[in-house]
Amino acid sequence: MTTSFFPTFKYNFRAPGSKVEGPIQYAIGKTVLGRVLIGRSRHGICAIFLGDDEHALQKQVTDAFPGIEMVAAQSELHRELSQVVAFVDKDAADGIIDLDIGGSPFQQKVWQMLCGIPAGQTRSYREVAEHLGVPEAVRAVAGACAANVLAIAIPCHRVVRSDGSISGYRWGVERKRALLAEEAEQ
Repeated sequence: MTTSFFPTFKYNFRAPGSKVEGPIQYAIGKTVLGRVLIGRSRHGICAIFLGDDEHALQKQVTDAFPGIEMVAAQSELHRELSQVVAFVDKDAADGIIDLDIGGSPFQQKVWQMLCGIPAGQTRSYREVAEHLGVPEAVRAVAGACAANVLAIAIPCHRVVRSDGSISGYRWGVERKRALLAEEAEQ
């Protein structure tokens, strides 16, 4: 497992292709962006999903981790949920949030690069691909962004089209637009 530190988050990257160690405990809260579901494995927060409907969020986490037992744990995850909500709402959390991150080797490289994009700035999918030394991998970069299951913690919302326009976002283009506007004001 590779570990990196950035303010607020401790990024623990699992060996590429390795599965999350379940069961996954989950809890749901409310943020300025709507509902948030966090999932925690034995090694840290492995999912942060944004949405409007609790049942849809539960389906998303189940679909993202097929075959892994899901356990509702609202009271057990109170601290972590409060930290994530504070980060989403105020860009500040009380303490460090441990993340448990899977993905392919390429996805992990993309996600690590995205974590280096400062709040208030964006990069195009092409710029990310070029930075990684694979300028022809623009679609693969977009695919890695789409595969991200840690909303905001891995800031795929900071990746835009080459012309600067906002494109797809797993948790809705309006949320992406709101996140970028909020970061631009800070």
